[in-house]
Amino acid sequence: MANTDFHLQFQEFEDEQGFTEHNQGATTVTIDDPIKSRKQRKATGTAFEEDDNDDKTEIFISSKGLLSGQRKSAPFWTFEYYQTLFDVDSHQVKNRIIGSILPWPGKNFVEVYLRSNPDLYGPFWICATLVFAIAVSGNISSFLVNQGQPEFRYVPDFSKVTMAATAIYSYAWLVPLALWGFLTWRNRKITSLVSYSFLQIVCVYGYSLSIYIPAVILWIIPSEGLRWCSIVVALCLSGSVLVMTFWPAIRDDKPRITIVIISTIVILHVLLAVGCKACFFSTYEMDPSKDHNEPSAATNTSSSTKPK
Repeated sequence: MANTDFHLQFQEFEDEQGFTEHNQGATTVTIDDPIKSRKQRKATGTAFEEDDNDDKTEIFISSKGLLSGQRKSAPFWTFEYYQTLFDVDSHQVKNRIIGSILPWPGKNFVEVYLRSNPDLYGPFWICATLVFAIAVSGNISSFLVNQGQPEFRYVPDFSKVTMAATAIYSYAWLVPLALWGFLTWRNRKITSLVSYSFLQIVCVYGYSLSIYIPAVILWIIPSEGLRWCSIVVALCLSGSVLVMTFWPAIRDDKPRITIVIISTIVILHVLLAVGCKACFFSTYEMDPSKDHNEPSAATNTSSSTKPK
């Protein structure tokens, strides 16, 4: 019982030196004063503190770069470079589509919606959706126009997908490339002109085609009046987006060059819409009366030529 009480009592031991001399095998634990230990580290551990400060500085700089939105630019031949061009959320894509469908006078599409963050996600999928909309709507339109004909047999024309993809993607890439090259050349001669990057121009052209998707779906209805009305509305909306966007980049140039550039942009846009309508939505209808009259006419002719 006495031994048990011994463990529950506090006793004063000798000083550290005397205690260790009598107990050679004892283990000692030293608890330093936090203030004293901090001073000792400052006096003796300056090298370790410098390393810690360097690590903290690197962490602070890296976190600051992430918070400020700065990104390291990767080479254009790497996957990381193109990955940043698809780094866009659905809210931004929705606002850019709405801005291309409902242009507001005096608002530049690049300054309001793109700024310094153009993307290829929206233009790529808008062009892909438009390609399949043209191909599917064109096949349905052909079926509706020619249904009921005795000699008509519906066969899906998959070549329309290839033709539509060639036309749409060529327009969405080659025209912006030519326009960017011309604007870059003019910007070297006149420094006051507003300059756009190639990705910004591609982004503007890609989003400007979004209005054609509902217009193409309306072309399924075999009504020429409805088709031409939808073409005019789509041309006015998307064309105004292009004109208001590129007008600040050429308005300070010579008047003749300004007129030529604006006219070229509008004419190419009109040719795309009219060409798609003419190639994929034919208005030719087979006349059933001709098919029935031709055999009867041939019979009458042959009967008239028989000898009596």
